[in-house]
Amino acid sequence: MAYRTDRDIEFIGNLPSENLADLVYVLTHDTDGEKRWTEEITESGYYKQYGADYHEYWPLIAAEIQAFGANTLATMFRGGQGVPYREVATDVCDKLKVNYNKSSSIEMIETNMLMKILSDALEKMSQKELNELAESIGVKQKSLITPEALMGTFQAIFRAGGFKSYQLTLIVVNGVMKALLGRGLSFAGNAALTRTMSILTGPIGWAITGIWTAVDIAGPAYRVTIPAVIQVAVLRQKYLYEDATKDVEIA
Repeated sequence: MAYRTDRDIEFIGNLPSENLADLVYVLTHDTDGEKRWTEEITESGYYKQYGADYHEYWPLIAAEIQAFGANTLATMFRGGQGVPYREVATDVCDKLKVNYNKSSSIEMIETNMLMKILSDALEKMSQKELNELAESIGVKQKSLITPEALMGTFQAIFRAGGFKSYQLTLIVVNGVMKALLGRGLSFAGNAALTRTMSILTGPIGWAITGIWTAVDIAGPAYRVTIPAVIQVAVLRQKYLYEDATKDVEIA
């Protein structure tokens, strides 16, 4: 397995080891907590030398994502190299039925993926849950408390970027990770963020569970690439808005 130069994933080389822990976990462990048979990270000399100091061998981590997104036979003909991260991410979006523009930036493609998960979650919420969610984000006008209207609010937050977008990304990714792995992201947030997260965690879990049933049928590679791309999305947001996120740390 060899890393191929990839501008869409190389940013993880600028992250400290503790920020990469969740990503490494989804690459090396299945949803039941058991070690994946096909992963190569923990068998490598780098892992044996550096252990949890993931920053020291970030190209291996990136290469693992590229490899899981590739056809095994084709990877052999490429000298052990997988496919570019963009191809992995768009393949995941296709599987999740995400509406995206292939020429968009990788950040926008990831954002569209998160919006699709959030949209599916809103559709599964009761009116009481929608009311609680609206209150938690400051929406008081009753006519705006519908899945469509709230999704419009969230889309505006995502598209504006910055700290609010990062907060929303945390909420979505935390819900996904709890549903898939039984463990959310570890971070410190304010009370408002925590409340919004608690309201959305259940519905996001229902949405991703429905997707996961289809993934189980589709093939084992998606059991790795879907959570991996979701993890990369939240790490990218943290990296892009580092100065604004000092009080919301991922461990």
